Amino acid sequence: MRTSIILLLTATLTLSACGAVRDSRINPFNWFGNSRAERLPADANTNPLIPERSGVFARRPEAPYAGVPVAVIDDLAIERSPGGAIIRVRATAARQGAHEVRLIEEEDESDATTLTYTLKAQFPQGQRRVGPKTSRELTAARFVTSNDLEGIRTIRVKGARNARVSSLR
Repeated sequence: MRTSIILLLTATLTLSACGAVRDSRINPFNWFGNSRAERLPADANTNPLIPERSGVFARRPEAPYAGVPVAVIDDLAIERSPGGAIIRVRATAARQGAHEVRLIEEEDESDATTLTYTLKAQFPQGQRRVGPKTSRELTAARFVTSNDLEGIRTIRVKGARNARVSSLR
């Protein structure tokens, strides 16, 4: 037992001290080659991260967004962040069950210094429960890049009954 430990330690020290083993075929780290970059032919309008589907599981065309404006905009906050700003809106819907809440950008040619959004949400069919205000509260946020904010002085968010405006400093 004692001689086998001594032989094992001697072999380990000998192999670790030998610099030639590092580049030889005995070293298991050299059994496979190093990676290298290869250029692939680029397809014009394809994203390699999105798989192409065909057959039974083919992707259906996306349905248009069927949201309606939320009743009341309660609060509008603009928070600076690296690379732009986060527009955060708190609102109250007219009834319960709102989902797919989105801030939709509106095209406003009359004022080039104002960025206008409409807060919209989808509601389930047939459900007309009003419920307490706390169960109808919604929060939505959207990141806007500093390039999009260039030349913008005010941000306006519209609902069905009111709108809130905040100025950029």
